[in-house]
Amino acid sequence: MNGASENLRDSSGAVIRPPIAWALAVIAGLALDWVYPLPFLPAAVPRGWLGGIVFVAGLALLIWAATTFRRAGTQIPTTQPTTTIVAAGPYRFTRNPIYTGMFLGLIGLSVVFDSLWLIVMLVPFYLVIRYGVVAREEAYLERKFGDVYLAYKARVGRWL
Repeated sequence: MNGASENLRDSSGAVIRPPIAWALAVIAGLALDWVYPLPFLPAAVPRGWLGGIVFVAGLALLIWAATTFRRAGTQIPTTQPTTTIVAAGPYRFTRNPIYTGMFLGLIGLSVVFDSLWLIVMLVPFYLVIRYGVVAREEAYLERKFGDVYLAYKARVGRWL
């Protein structure tokens, strides 16, 4: 068996790469907002600052999580094998800090653009991440790491 086939078997089998799902949610939300704007914030709300802070917080969480993965020597892409269960850094608080950061990023953009459509896009994005990515990752990690993963899963919540 060649290396590419082995990597396909030793991965979560996620239905989509999460950054692609996130980008599609943002593009769809902005396109819908362009066609039919749905503002949701009062004019007095400092959209740029508030949304920017939420977006940067999400980005910072994502970077912290990715850096923690790299330091542990495991892969970030869902298409690559996981080599260890990471329980340090943000993984002490949530099993999915990268996706949590993506959710915060989408919320931040919805505030910056004052777009209810971007908030609406959280629903399909969440469903794809939860059932098409996270569920598959959890099953993969259980198969690969068994009791080590189950103990981690019992200690740390899926989201927070």
